[in-house]
Amino acid sequence: MMRVTFLGTSAACPTVRRNVSAIAVQREGDLMLFDCGEGTQRQMMRYGTGFSLWAVFITHLHADHFVGVTGMLRTMALQGRNEPLLLTCPVSGRRVLEDAVHLGFDRLSFPVEVRELRPGESVSRDGYEVCAYRVNHGMPALGYVLREDDRRGRFDVERARALGVPEGPAFGRLHRGEVVEVDGRRVRPEEVVGPNRRGRTVVYTGDTRPVRSTVKAAAGAELLIHESTFSGDASERARATFHSTAAGAARVARDAGVARLALTHISARYSEQPARLAREARRLFPATVVASDGLTLEVPYRDEPPAPTTGGAGGETT
Repeated sequence: MMRVTFLGTSAACPTVRRNVSAIAVQREGDLMLFDCGEGTQRQMMRYGTGFSLWAVFITHLHADHFVGVTGMLRTMALQGRNEPLLLTCPVSGRRVLEDAVHLGFDRLSFPVEVRELRPGESVSRDGYEVCAYRVNHGMPALGYVLREDDRRGRFDVERARALGVPEGPAFGRLHRGEVVEVDGRRVRPEEVVGPNRRGRTVVYTGDTRPVRSTVKAAAGAELLIHESTFSGDASERARATFHSTAAGAARVARDAGVARLALTHISARYSEQPARLAREARRLFPATVVASDGLTLEVPYRDEPPAPTTGGAGGETT
């Protein structure tokens, strides 16, 4: 299971319907955040993600992307947390993030590691990794790629039966890569198991202009979450402020060949009219959704049917 919940989809400052940047990703038993703007802890309560985070990946040190860390850590401490937490950020951001960690609290009840990442560096977990890549926001800033390990190939049941393999534990052993003996003959995994299949990939840009590094990082991804601060009529402002338009994000998604595009970091000027951004993006990339707070996306494998879209209010999500 991989589930993405948008906790904050507004740009720069909150609106009545949208909080500032934060995205929760649940991958099997692991929960992580990408960015943590002010009020994120309240959004986590509101949308039921829980607080059992193992990591928070900060894209850059603009306030609307990280100042929610302080309150969230306070809440975790009051809840009696003792498990360690990892916070990552771009190079040169450690001191600012450490100040946020310790603000208003002498000592937390659990260890917090603040780790700077350079583009190309990654954090590995069981079955997947989160890799940083360079974006263009006019300051040290990262995008992140959540990439699963390859899956085992498909098990050919009929072929295994034809080779005389008894159903049950022997099937599982072969699928795990072990050799099985049948009537004095060795049956090897490659005889009944197909080639490895790629895992899922989710890419989050943080704040950035459209850049080739995102196209490369998101190549073939199941989901690209791209900022879309402006519509096309404000393209000059988008460029001047190192942000993207909906059309710019759609071009990146199209060139990367992703399965789905989710637009976030929406300027307040479009908060009540997100369909405008959706129309602009879908002219170039039809599989686009404009995220709203509370929107939940299930991320399927490419060889599975599309997963449903649920939740959210005030956004264009069809």
